[in-house]
Parts: sequence; structure tokens; C-alpha cells
Amino acid sequence: MPFTKYTNLDFDQIKVSIKDYLRANTEFSDFDFEGSNFSVLIDTLAYNTYITAFNANMTVNESFLDSATLRENVVSLARNIGYVPRSRAAAQATISFDVEIGDMQTSTLDLEAGLVCVGNANETNYVFSTPERIVTTLTKINDTTRRASFKDITVYQGTFLQKSFEVNGSLDQRFILDNSFIDSSTIVVRVRDSANDTSEGREYQVADNILNVDKESEIYLLQEVQDEKYELLFGDGYFGKKLKNGNVIDVSYIITDGKEGNGASKFVFSGRFRDDKRLIEPPTNSIVVHTSQNAANGSDIESIDSIKYFAPRIYSSQYRAVTSRDYEAIIQSIYPNTESVAVVGGEELDPPEFGNVLISIKPKNGDYISDFDRQNILAKLKNYSLSGINQKIIDLKVLFVEIDSAVYYNTAQVTNVNDLKTRVTDTLNTFRTSNINKFGGRFKYSKMCQIIDNVDTSITSNITRVIIRRNLKALVNRDTQYELCFGNKFHVNKDGFNIKSTGFYITGKTDTYFFTDVPRDDHTGVISVVRENQNEGKYIVEVKSAGTVDYDKGEILINTINISGTSKINNIIEIQAIPESNDVIGLSDLYLDFSVSDSTINMVKDTITSGEQISGIGYKTTSSYLNGELKRI
Repeated sequence: MPFTKYTNLDFDQIKVSIKDYLRANTEFSDFDFEGSNFSVLIDTLAYNTYITAFNANMTVNESFLDSATLRENVVSLARNIGYVPRSRAAAQATISFDVEIGDMQTSTLDLEAGLVCVGNANETNYVFSTPERIVTTLTKINDTTRRASFKDITVYQGTFLQKSFEVNGSLDQRFILDNSFIDSSTIVVRVRDSANDTSEGREYQVADNILNVDKESEIYLLQEVQDEKYELLFGDGYFGKKLKNGNVIDVSYIITDGKEGNGASKFVFSGRFRDDKRLIEPPTNSIVVHTSQNAANGSDIESIDSIKYFAPRIYSSQYRAVTSRDYEAIIQSIYPNTESVAVVGGEELDPPEFGNVLISIKPKNGDYISDFDRQNILAKLKNYSLSGINQKIIDLKVLFVEIDSAVYYNTAQVTNVNDLKTRVTDTLNTFRTSNINKFGGRFKYSKMCQIIDNVDTSITSNITRVIIRRNLKALVNRDTQYELCFGNKFHVNKDGFNIKSTGFYITGKTDTYFFTDVPRDDHTGVISVVRENQNEGKYIVEVKSAGTVDYDKGEILINTINISGTSKINNIIEIQAIPESNDVIGLSDLYLDFSVSDSTINMVKDTITSGEQISGIGYKTTSSYLNGELKRI
């Protein structure tokens, strides 16, 4: 009897195994299985075996975090190591408004929890709420009018809901919130002694772990259960205060559309007010809402892949931030809008800054995090950091990669060259988002060229020049020095023009100025400031020695200069160079961004391939190290 490979799970392979097994028996050695009704029986056996094997395989796979595919199983396995997946996050906006009402006998006015305003994002209206009542003091305007000013209040995109549970003491009682799409950060839990207790109750705090929790701690734990819903867990009298029979749990929360609410900037008031006695319905047309910060930071529930990646890392960090991986996992947990994180210890700097940790964060929306988010992240990191270590969130440093590509195509195979160019651009954008954009990213030149060639069979080749760029944020009307690190060796053309910039203005001058370089023999160069002579088409040196450039280190130092403005918006000066290697890397604190939108794609007729030219006379090629004009356009 032949040895059977029981690892074969394919239906046809199982059929072959059954036939081989039967043929090993002398009674079936020359039997025609396909030509008899016995084939139906074999199919049935194979089908049953296939289903059983599939279910057994799935059962085993679903028992391990890295191979599980069902969300409920992934969440359950992550729960075993103390990881709670991130919920949806409501887009948050900061607004202010004043309310004028008639004279009242109270000194305060309360904005009720729940609906506050309606905002528009992506041509869709979204409701914005607050999870808790906000109290402000009334100011007397005259004998008949008082004013309440609500300044910089945070509103969350979504609908405010409430639910109550009465504790009955049974062992199988569970406190599950019925709604999906909950932003868990908006959950507020209060416990009353009984249903007859008319007070607001004692507020319980959510706990990430049971460290520093005693039998009197008024805390609750949160865990995701089936259908992306959440369950509240309370203490047992040893770790956390135990609830008593008859206690009433009041839970309020916001269900949200997640990232869909991002971008809302204009709001119409729809809230309610209360004094100490009754609800007040002021005329909404008299309340003008001022937006301090547009809605942002909304995100969807954590994906299965994200849970698989971060759960083991959070577990390994043991709720302390020591290594860069610890910081990466913890920051992703406390700031879900994080796309990528870079952490550099102060001891790695030159000169070193012992006791400091520098953190750079690339948010999913935009290039910079707000001051509010910055302070919130630092405050939460204090719960994980070691004593004596100071965290600093620094501005994002982006190394842009651009290309200037001549794409050659066979004219005999192309009917619309613009459509072909669009396909090339779209393919590069897909390559950009899936492979490059991140801290410590790698731009692989050969892969990029191959991707262009593979867009369509009509493309015969491409000659592509790589450009690297840093954006200098000018501090206008201030004497300032600037330092830019590209982290990649520069290609040096002895004629200069290796460094180019967009235009800027100097205090007391009227011309537009540019940075460029003059190479020296020791792999360094001098940065000069030049202006364009429009009449003669030449450049005049305004400042001969305005800084230095180290071509080997890829560093530019600009001496003290007073810049009054820039030709680009937001006081940005774009400074570019040609890398020595077409493969570009991002240092640990540099976010590598393949900027397709700033790249140039030139479609060039391949006249030789198409048969328009046989000799090749007049066939033009380009250099991947061509410097071109002095200034950056």
C-alpha cells in the first residue's frame, strides 16, 4: 500500500489519493473508477474529506494570532495578551460661540451633553456632539441681557447616546453596549447607588491594566466583543471596587462615522441649554459659531492587520516606553491618526542631548500635527515613560523624491498619448503609497523604472532623472540660520547648479533671489545668493558666501540671513539636489515622500521602434544627471 500524503487538501488531490488507496487492494487493481457508478461514491467521500479537512485547518489557523482571519478570533487572541483594539475615532473640531439670553436668577448656563452643531464635509452634513455637559458663567450685559461665552469647546462628530444597566448580582450578567461605531474615548461611566438615587452618580475611570488598582478603585475595563461592540467589566473587590446589587450603571457615548467627518469647517448651532431649573431654547439664528480648528483626526476601527501587528508589540513593551518600537506601538495606540513614527534618542544627536527622546509623527491627514494633539500625546506618554526621560515632538522633516522622466513609446501602438501618460502617473501613485512613503523609506530606482516600462506594451523604455528636495520653512523678518540634512550623498557637477531653490525675498531688497552652489575640490561647496538679471538673462551674485554644502554628507548650512518672504506659499523655499545614487534612502528621522505630483513625465516618441526612423539620426536621449537651469521652477 503506497504512502498517502495527508497534507493534500485539494478536492482533486483527495480523489486521487482515494483511488490510489483502492488500487492498492488487489480487488480494485484494474477497476475503471471513472466509468462506473463507483465514481459518485468517491466524489462524495472526497467532498466530505475536503470539507472536514478545511474546517480542521481553519480551526487550527484561527487559534493563532498571526494566522487568524476572523475579526472575532483576532480580537479574542489579542485580548489574551491584554490588547484592546482601537475603536473608531470621531472627527474633532474646536468651536466657540456666545449666547445672549434674558436676565436670569442663576449665574451659570449649561450646554447640555449631546447634539451641539451640524457641520458640512464632502458635501454631506454631519452632526457634532459633546459627551458631557459644559458649564460657563453668565456675564451681565445690561439690565435685561446676560451673555454666556463658550470658548474653544471640543465637539465630536457623531450622535450622543445613553444606556443604563441595573446590577442584579448574577454571574452571567454582562454589560454590553448595543451599538457599533462607538468612539470609546467618548464613553462616560457613572454609577448610582440605586434607581431611586437622583444624583449623577460617581464617575468611574477606564483602566488600561490593573497596575496600581486596589479594592476601592472606581474603575472599569473595556473590551471589544462580537460585531464590533464593547463590553464593560467592573472590579471584583480585589482589583477594583465591586458593584452591589441594585446599583445603576449609566453609560453615555458617541457613535460616529469615523474619518468621514474630517474636514468640516462651517457649523450651524443646534444645541440646548439649561439653567439650574429648566431647559432654555434660545433662538438659534442669533448664535454664530466660530471655528477655531476644523474637524480632524477621525478614523475607522482598527483593522485586523493592524491588530496583528501592534498587539504583540504593545505586549512586549509592557506598558513602558523604552525602545523605539515601544514608542511606535504606544503612540499608534494613543493617537490613531498616526501614519508613521520616528523616534531618535538624544544620545544619537550631534551634539548629544542625554535624557531626551525626539519624536517625529506623520499624521494620516496632512504633514503636521496640531498643537492640541501634540500636547495631548505628550501628556499620555507620561504614563508610559521612565522617570528622568523627556519626550519632545519635533516638526516633521520630509525628504521629497521627484523624477524627471522621459518615457519612450511606440507611436504605432498608441492612439491617445495623454491617456498613456495618465496611466503612468496613476501607476506611480500606487507605487508611492504602497512601498515608499514612511520614515526610513527606500526609493528603489530599478523598481520604479520597471514599473513605468510595465504600464503598457507600447512603452519601450524610460530615461529617468532623480531629484531630492527639502522644504525650508523661512522665519520671515528674522535673522536666522538654517540647516538642512538630506541624508544622501549629492552628485557634483563641477560647473555648479547642483543646488537649486525656489525664489525668496531679502529684507530691504526688491529682486527675487535664489540659492545655488559653487563646488570646491574637497567635496564641499559654497552656497551663494543670486538674483536674475531679466534684461540680460544672466544671474548676478548678491552674496558670494552665504553658507556651505557638504556633498558627501548631503548637508546644507545657510548662514544668518533675513528673509522677508518667498515665492511659494506658507513661507516655503524648496531646495533640491541631484543624489549621487538613484536609490534614495530616508534616515530614521526623515519621512521619505515620493512626490509624483511635483514630478515631470515627458512622453517621447520612439521613432526607431515605430519604424519612422531607421538610421537613428536625430534620435534624442537625455542624461539622468543633467542639471539644467539654475533656479527651481
